[in-house]
Amino acid sequence: MPTTSGVVAIVDDDAAMRRSIERLVQASGYATVAFASAEDFLASPSLDSAVVIVLDIHLGGMSGIKLRRHLSAAGSAISVVFITAHDDDATRAEAIATGCIDYLQKPFDAGRLMHALERGMHRDE
Repeated sequence: MPTTSGVVAIVDDDAAMRRSIERLVQASGYATVAFASAEDFLASPSLDSAVVIVLDIHLGGMSGIKLRRHLSAAGSAISVVFITAHDDDATRAEAIATGCIDYLQKPFDAGRLMHALERGMHRDE
């Protein structure tokens, strides 16, 4: 069971994927907040409580990679797990260069996502 009070934010414009990830993460004992866009996440008060973000790369509006860069520039220490249905070498390299803790191609293994979340939750310990 999780030993942290941190929140996992989920940002994915695919409603079914977002709900699926949210159910999985909640079943593992984590609190979650979910958003359909990077802009919604940035406008939310949850921005301050999120410790890890499961972040789709290809979003309408601001991309996941741009959101990650924005958060980094603002000094945020949030851990990022990128997810994508459209994997290619250039996107993967760009995502990894932002300092994400994992990069998962949809459909991904639930165990791998949960392992990445655990690492992100306990990164500073």
